[in-house]
Amino acid sequence: MMKKIAVILSMLITVFIGFGLIIPVLPLMVKDVGARPYNLGLMLAVYSAVAFVMSPFWGRISDRVGRKPVLIIGLLGFAVSFLVFGLAKDILWLMYVARVIGGGFSGAVTATAMAYIADVTDEENRTKGMAFAGASIGMGFIIGPGVGGLLGNISIPTPFFVAAGLAVINAIWGVAALKESSTREERLARPKSTGSRWRAFAGALKYLYMVDFVAQFSIATLEGVFQYFEMSKFGATKTQIGMMFLISGLVGALVQGGIVQRYVKHGREVPAMYTGLVLSGIGMFLILFSTNFWTATLYMTIFGASNTVIKPTLTSIITKETTVGQGLANGLLSSMDSLARIIGPVLATVLFEIHHDIPFIVTGIIVIAAMALVMSYKKFSESRHTAVDNP
Repeated sequence: MMKKIAVILSMLITVFIGFGLIIPVLPLMVKDVGARPYNLGLMLAVYSAVAFVMSPFWGRISDRVGRKPVLIIGLLGFAVSFLVFGLAKDILWLMYVARVIGGGFSGAVTATAMAYIADVTDEENRTKGMAFAGASIGMGFIIGPGVGGLLGNISIPTPFFVAAGLAVINAIWGVAALKESSTREERLARPKSTGSRWRAFAGALKYLYMVDFVAQFSIATLEGVFQYFEMSKFGATKTQIGMMFLISGLVGALVQGGIVQRYVKHGREVPAMYTGLVLSGIGMFLILFSTNFWTATLYMTIFGASNTVIKPTLTSIITKETTVGQGLANGLLSSMDSLARIIGPVLATVLFEIHHDIPFIVTGIIVIAAMALVMSYKKFSESRHTAVDNP
């Protein structure tokens, strides 16, 4: 299995190093133009709004023409978006343009990579494949923020230029090394990913799509206000923020690549989701009590590492049970992520303006309450299987 997905996993690592590079400096670039925290929320939301619209399109295209060309196009689009943002300097509207470009190509990379892995793995190994993908993304976020915090000491735009270069290198590497996941005949034989994305939002799986929304909503909340919150709590610097994400990402990658891969087998995804939701919610509440670099890092790591259990487990179930085609199913997952990232940062930054603690309290409650959605999936799925076994 690893031989089939090694190149795509390596690409995911370097793509998300690029994403990680900009984490410690993005809020500072927005702040430096005199904008308030809610401008960062809007900027994050604009990216996600465009991704929400475009992700199903890329899913259908990748089902039709193959995963490889769509991935290459997406990587080049990312390169342009990072370059434009780095050049924006103190021009706020140009920052928004860069985010629109990045959002437009987002679904061409992440959702297509997940569909690629689903193509080349069987049901027995799919959970492992998704866990490796999650660990690769986590590895990118391990390296990226720490390096980004250091590069930001050269100049705040520097991480954006480095991220653009990484995206171009990935595109060239993809052309040279990535093999298409299926033949033309196999693509024609796939269930067609046609019609609305909401065709995939049906039956028991709709509850898992909602769980995915909640998990990504919580991450988007953190991204929108965490740096501002810790700056106000103890004067956190961009280097410290980068190190917090580095440590949290390292633990998250170990959880995904170790615990999820080794212990979450078919039929055990549901208990894993329960555990991830409870601990993730607790971690969100604990962030309120951070008083220095070490406590902030610990509480963020509890939240982040627990959250990393949720995505690969629900993705594994969806890719096994979907009937609308892997491209559209993963495209809808990407769209749910984007919808969460539209609402999350805006709501979080608006609530942050009211009181710094409110975003974390509200999000922690929502995450723990999402266990009810997992229960609904389990009940619906069991009743469906009972009906099939006893017609």
